[in-house]
Amino acid sequence: MGFLLNLKGPILYLIIFAAKTIEVSISTIRLVYVNKGERVKGAILGFAEVLIWVSVVSSVLHNITDDPMKIIAYAAGFSLGNYLGVSIESKIAVGLASITVVVNDTEGTALADILRNNGFGVTILEGKGKDNNKKNLLFIQLKRKKISAAIKLIKEADPSAYISVNDVKSIVGGFIKK
Repeated sequence: MGFLLNLKGPILYLIIFAAKTIEVSISTIRLVYVNKGERVKGAILGFAEVLIWVSVVSSVLHNITDDPMKIIAYAAGFSLGNYLGVSIESKIAVGLASITVVVNDTEGTALADILRNNGFGVTILEGKGKDNNKKNLLFIQLKRKKISAAIKLIKEADPSAYISVNDVKSIVGGFIKK
C-alpha cells in the first residue's frame, strides 16, 4: 500500500476514510469473536485489521503537517467504523444469551408453554415479589439471534412481564434449539 504515499487530495482522503472504516469495523467484530472464545476467527480478523491499520497510519503520518485533512478523514473513518462494526455484530449475533422473565404466577405456565411450543427451552421457578406476591421466574437459554423473537412472544403474552437479557459465555447441558 505504498502507493498511498503518492496520492493527494480528495482521493487520498476518501481512501483513508474507507480503509479506517473497514479496519475499525473488523476490529469491533474481532473483539466479539475473541470474547466468545472464537480464537481462529479472531486471529484471522486481527491479521487483516493490522495490515489495514499499518497502511492507513503510515499514509496519515506521512507529511502530516502539510495535509492535516488526512487527520479528519482518519477520525471520521474511525467513528463510522465503530458504528458499522456494532451494527454488523448485532446482525451476526455471535454467541448465546440468557433471558430471565418475571411474571405473576397465573401467567407463568401459559407463557412457558407458548415459548416451548416455539422451540425455546424454559425452566420455571417459583418466587415472591413485592408484598410477598407469588411470581414465576422463567429462565430461557438461547442463541443471541433468537432474542428478539423470544421477547416478542413474551410481550404478546404478557405486556407487563419483567425481562432481563444477559450474554452467556458457555452452557453445558440443557436445551437450545439448533
